[in-house]
Amino acid sequence: MDLLSRLARLGLVAMAAVALGSPQPADGQGLTQDEALRAAFPQADSVVRRTAYLDDDQLAQARSLAGSEVPVESGVVTHYLAFQAGRATGVAYFDAHRVRTFPEVLMVVVGPDARIRRVEVVRFSEPPEYLAPGGWLGQFTDRGLDPELSHKRGIANITGATLTARAATAAARRVLALHRVIAPLGPASGGEG
Repeated sequence: MDLLSRLARLGLVAMAAVALGSPQPADGQGLTQDEALRAAFPQADSVVRRTAYLDDDQLAQARSLAGSEVPVESGVVTHYLAFQAGRATGVAYFDAHRVRTFPEVLMVVVGPDARIRRVEVVRFSEPPEYLAPGGWLGQFTDRGLDPELSHKRGIANITGATLTARAATAAARRVLALHRVIAPLGPASGGEG
């Protein structure tokens, strides 16, 4: 087998490995919002969309909680409350941000204890080789808003996709900061994480 054939074969193996490890299609379209919400709350009787409007003091508080390296630009916070048997069981946020040049949308699900239950890639428009693997996203599970929720501190880097790792970590911090300020699940959801 000549060198060109070997390289082509290795390229196919590498592409297959990336595709199998991807939590979404390689075309970047990802999940619809409804699909993501159904996956996040399979037992829910209903999922209700709500919008919170932060005043200047609340926006300043969210920025302070998120940290100086995490932008919190909007005071409009749309979120989705899941209900089961008449009780709120969790809340999902869709955080849209730029990774390098193109956008990514992550769904961050927060439980009643103000800790992350899951992070899911809903849309990723950068090249597929920069997509965060599902196993890497799993390290956000059960994280609260504390100093360990930080890139290269409690959150490992992604070799070759540092910008993706930074963007996802910033999204998690931003969501938890906003969640703490609006406390959609009651006072306990805004407490220390």
